[in-house]
Amino acid sequence: MAVFRDVSREVDLRRHDRERILGVRSRSRSPLQSLLLFLLVAGPGILVMIGDNDAGGVITYATTGARYGVGFFVPLLLLMIPVAYVVQEMTVRLGAVSQKGHAELIFDRFGRFWGIFSMADLVLGNCLTLVTEFIGMAAGLSVFGIGLRLAVVGSAFLVATLVSVQRYVTAERITLIFAALNLVFVPLAVLAHPAPGQVLSALTRWNLPGGFTHAVLFLIIANVGTTIAPWMLFYQQGAVVDKGLTPRDIRQGQQDTLVGSLVMGVVAVAIVVLTGTVLFPRHIGVGNLGQAQWAQTLAPYLGPLAERLFGLGLFEAGLVAAITISLSSAWAVGEVSGRRHSLNASLRQAPLFYGIYAGSIAVAAVVVLLPGAPLQLITLTVQVIATLLMPPALLFLLLLANDPDIMGEHRNRLGANLFTGGIVAMILMLSTLYAIVTVFPHVLGG
Repeated sequence: MAVFRDVSREVDLRRHDRERILGVRSRSRSPLQSLLLFLLVAGPGILVMIGDNDAGGVITYATTGARYGVGFFVPLLLLMIPVAYVVQEMTVRLGAVSQKGHAELIFDRFGRFWGIFSMADLVLGNCLTLVTEFIGMAAGLSVFGIGLRLAVVGSAFLVATLVSVQRYVTAERITLIFAALNLVFVPLAVLAHPAPGQVLSALTRWNLPGGFTHAVLFLIIANVGTTIAPWMLFYQQGAVVDKGLTPRDIRQGQQDTLVGSLVMGVVAVAIVVLTGTVLFPRHIGVGNLGQAQWAQTLAPYLGPLAERLFGLGLFEAGLVAAITISLSSAWAVGEVSGRRHSLNASLRQAPLFYGIYAGSIAVAAVVVLLPGAPLQLITLTVQVIATLLMPPALLFLLLLANDPDIMGEHRNRLGANLFTGGIVAMILMLSTLYAIVTVFPHVLGG
């Protein structure tokens, strides 16, 4: 009877959330009702995109602007907005139609080996990425005088206790409040007083100071890796299922993903413009800067408020990403193992789900506190690893989104297949080129 009550609680919570959506959907389609319907459905798309602007991403964008200005990377990042949207939109349809998470679908359609492989691949990559999030949270809090140990332990406690609400919608709304702080980088970019003409000219010139070198290629791959990453597929599809969205919610889910993509792109460009305006013209070396030093480097030119805003944004970036990445691991393990995996479930009902979530956080926090750990190298390398792992993840995504037995009338159209195929080809080309210039460093003259 205890198990039955636990299951009933999970079902009842999801049913209650569905009834709210259906109640709004049944009313007249006024602009206000349409907005309310969007607000009820929105969440997974916005969170996955803002979570993608994680601590490692913030430092990658900041490094990019400081080294190369706005000429090449601003248009590149704007180009990545539709890339992120097209990829993540498929997970909305997959989750809403199948009512299964990404790892579970791979397990069901391609067998036990590929299901376990995709899960293990995800969890390993997530563990490395989570380390960078705790580095970022500690670096952000250091601006406010909080020491490393207290910052890491306190951040881990905050991330872990969020899921204690044991309700998907509540956890989502709390995380969205934190995610709003990602926008602090936009006023920071405005404070830098960038030249509008220079930013606009970057869209047509694609100017790259110093030419195309090995270092440039590394940053291109890192920027692509921080825009689309394997964990995003597992998170958003798992969130769509846990929230109880159905095919009727696909349109609002697509709008949610579009809004998230636009916010992600605007914030990424703002960070590049910020450091490209302040640091690049002054030729300030940033190669050996730790995450905690970025805010201090900006302070002499923009003042103490800018230093605190950057620190706050860095903390938020790590916090939201740590939540979403840990959840993607917990959902994937639960899906493949066949154990319950829902934020609507109690701890007694889903011990593995909550154990994976908490365990991921604990491991990452411990690594950050280890003396002599190569934290800066991990931060940039993680973005490159994410890019290298994307082609197989995208191929699975394409196969699932085109499967008529799963998707029916909601399967991919030709345009989405061609666009995603182009993304896979681009990533494979970048990966191959990076391997070549790593072995033969003089190929690009770098």
